Amino acid sequence: MHDGGILSQAEIDALLRGVGNSEPQEDLTEEEKDLLGEIGNISMGSASTALSTIIGRIVNITTPRVSVTTLNQMKAQFSVPLMALEVEYIEGLKGSNLFLVKITDASIIADIMMGGTGANVRTELTEIEISAVQEAMNQMIGSSATSLSTMLNFPINITPPVAKLWGSGVDKISDLINEDEKIVKISFRLTIEELLDSEIMLLLPIKTAKAIISKMSGGPDLFENELEVKQEAAYEKNEAKKDITERVEHKVIEQRIETKVEPPKEQVNVSKATFAELKPVSHHEKQNIDLILDVPLEISVVLGRTKKTIKEILELGQGSLIELDKLTEEPVEILVNGKRVAYGEVVVIDENFGVRITSIISNIEKVKSLQG
Repeated sequence: MHDGGILSQAEIDALLRGVGNSEPQEDLTEEEKDLLGEIGNISMGSASTALSTIIGRIVNITTPRVSVTTLNQMKAQFSVPLMALEVEYIEGLKGSNLFLVKITDASIIADIMMGGTGANVRTELTEIEISAVQEAMNQMIGSSATSLSTMLNFPINITPPVAKLWGSGVDKISDLINEDEKIVKISFRLTIEELLDSEIMLLLPIKTAKAIISKMSGGPDLFENELEVKQEAAYEKNEAKKDITERVEHKVIEQRIETKVEPPKEQVNVSKATFAELKPVSHHEKQNIDLILDVPLEISVVLGRTKKTIKEILELGQGSLIELDKLTEEPVEILVNGKRVAYGEVVVIDENFGVRITSIISNIEKVKSLQG
């Protein structure tokens, strides 16, 4: 500490480094593993339904097994070659999501998608076959994210999957996950009728897994808490800088007081200032909210969404049916100026369609929707 009780910037930074350094426990309890396994079972159940729709075969994904490991530890156990498909969370969660599937299994999926029987098992894939598997996994991961979003009750968006082939122990599998950091591995048994009986692995950074567990258990959003800690640290740092400024200003004032002030050499005429009399002005106060009550807002209702490939869109014609991602009994989304504010059910009013509001989204969801 310097003379006069003023803290240096280095001392302030050292104090601030003590704020928000508590890290969550990285090891998972058996209860947490069971919860992640159940979440994975539901979300990957949706993924298997999506894959079944794409390839026109019966697909089952069952028996999740949850463990904590690292990519480096997994490399020693991998049966290569493998295809890795990685997506990044861009809304709702932070981190990434990594799928691993054997090349031989990927070749079966690619063969079926390209009109084959699935009997053409290969250890190498062409660019077209990689694109086919990537599209299948895109649909699976998208469906899985939608299911997870429903369970957690907040929107989750991800990037399209990036496919990468892994064939040796020196290749880097992920661009988003450090190979030495702890991750959660959720393994599933994947079957496609009598053609395929294998294993597919879902890998999550442990911080992302902890955030999912916290949400499902009714706890706080870990990523929101992380932001609050950073904001609190920034606030304390600003307060410390403000204190330094006040101390400096106080010291300058003391120095000025101690300085001898010479009397003015010339006579200065000083007179009292005069001002015109202030008269009250009457006016009508209007509440601010009244100023915008007549502003029109557009209300729209979303029955559902779906994704189609370019090929499928080009094949659409008059009379074609498009299946949406919502069940008939599921609530529809009510949007105001493009922002979701409520959920409802479709009704018929006289000869017109209408919607009856069944639930209003929480304030937290409203803020997130306005920021989206």
